[in-house]
Amino acid sequence: MDSLFSLAHRLLTYGLDGSPIYVDEFTRLNREVYEQALELYGTRGKTVESEAELCLGLLVAFAATIYDNGHKQQYIQRVLDRSWEVLPKLSASLLKVQLLVYCYSEVYDEELSRQAHSIIATWDKAELTLEQVDIIEELKSFEENQYPYEVIE
Repeated sequence: MDSLFSLAHRLLTYGLDGSPIYVDEFTRLNREVYEQALELYGTRGKTVESEAELCLGLLVAFAATIYDNGHKQQYIQRVLDRSWEVLPKLSASLLKVQLLVYCYSEVYDEELSRQAHSIIATWDKAELTLEQVDIIEELKSFEENQYPYEVIE
């Protein structure tokens, strides 16, 4: 599960550091992420945290990949349904914020954003981890651009 999240996050940020994007590497990474997501799709976490990590990894993977076997939106909806079950059971944590943010990125429900901001407000701003900084920036990006594939005039 951790490797799927890491791999999918790498795909999402591929080339953003200014390094060149190679088509063969981009294609290989896309295929690898999508295949891993499909392999893990039918599994369930044994604990609340592992289920949340799995849902997070799947949401990030499906968001990152360009592939679609015709059922991708169904997969995403089922992962969202699983996320709705697990979110109330999670304690206020980085994992919960990450899952809230990626669920928000799919449905743009303001309540998800409010919950994430509520947890973030409890974090010590002077001692944020790189993961905390990343998820704060991702939430801000999703909030500022709810329609990334449309031109709004």
